[in-house]
Order: sequence, then C-alpha cells, then structure tokens
Amino acid sequence: MLFLVVAIVSAALILGAVWGLYGPLPSPVEGFMVALAGGALIVSVTIELIEPASHHLAFPWLAVATLGGAAGFTLADRWLDHSTAESEGTGLLLAITFDGVPENLALGVALIGAGWQEVAALAGAILLSNLPEAAGGAKEMRAGGMSRGRALGLWSATAGLLAAAAVAGNLLLRDAGPQTLAAIRCVAAGAVTASLATEVFPQAFREDHYGTGIAVAIGLLTAFGLSLLAG
Repeated sequence: MLFLVVAIVSAALILGAVWGLYGPLPSPVEGFMVALAGGALIVSVTIELIEPASHHLAFPWLAVATLGGAAGFTLADRWLDHSTAESEGTGLLLAITFDGVPENLALGVALIGAGWQEVAALAGAILLSNLPEAAGGAKEMRAGGMSRGRALGLWSATAGLLAAAAVAGNLLLRDAGPQTLAAIRCVAAGAVTASLATEVFPQAFREDHYGTGIAVAIGLLTAFGLSLLAG
C-alpha cells in the first residue's frame, strides 16, 4: 500500500505538469482549479496537521514550529524571486516542495498501521492540491520562457523528492516520538499557510476573479468530506 499511495500522489505532479505544458488550460479553468486546491489545503492545515499536533505539543512549541515553517517558506520564496531570472511558475514549485516534504513525511507515517479510510483522506487531499498547482506552475514556467523539457524535468524531480519523503517517513520514523512527528506536521502547516497567502490565492484571483471564492468553498468541502471519511 505504501508504494501504491506514494505513486498515485507523486504522479499527480507529473500529470499536472504535462497538462500545463502540452494540454489546453484556459486561464479561468487554471484559476478555478488552483483556488479549489487552496480550499482543500485550508482543511488539510487545520484538521490533518495542526489539530493532531496539538495533542502532543504545547501551544508555544506548536506556534514556534508553525511560524518556523512559514518563515522558512517566505525567506526561500523571496530569495528565489530575487535570484532566479526564470521565476515564472517556480514559486508554486517551491511551495509544493516546502510544504510537500513534511506533508509527505506525515503521509508515510500515517501509513504505519493506519486504516484505508485515514490514508485515503490524507492522500486524497494531497493529490487534489498537487494536480492543479503543478498544471498552473508548469504553464507559467513555459510562458516565462523555460523549455518544456526543463520544466517537466523540474516537476518530475520534485515528484521523486516527495515520493522519497513519504517512503522515508514510513521507514525511518517508525520509532520517532509523537512530539517529533507533531513538529513535522506544524512545519508543514506553516509552509502551506504561507504558500496559500503568497502564491496560491493570488494566482487564482488573477486567473479567475469571481470564481475564486466558489472554487475555494468547493475545495474546502471536498477535503472536509474526505476527512469525515477518515473519521
């Protein structure tokens, strides 16, 4: 089950990138999908990351880990904007990498002794967010002048990195304490929150102004429904 779940979640990045590079992706559709992914991530941050971590971390440490994840993403995003000429679309790539590594570590840990409902809920939320973000990011890379081959290579490498994180979470963190796992979840939550504010929602509104709010609500309800399935 470990490799099947990891393969499905990671393949969403590659399929999304292929769609953004080679398939039709009108701007309103792109914006709607990115907003939908953002809505799903709101639920993931609260229910699948922050809330479970709160059972094992005192609030001050929970806040430190969460703010650390947000600060780490923000600093890296700023550095990328100032140092990379071909920055179009790489912000979303960075967002997926920064929040995806700890998120996939958590996915790998969740697979340890978990039922299929819990695994399906977390994996579904990750897949739902990865597909449209990869499509939009790859499209922006191409629009910024990056070759299709290089863009697809970057997204494929990211998919491989996140797959390795999930496998590592499953194999290397079996004996980790609950506080360590809780801290990992909080770092992921902070990175996700920062990426929503600086990358995901601004892009969605640029592409699909008035549909953004509806898409966010749909994504939120979809992810919440998956969380009820896990319950």
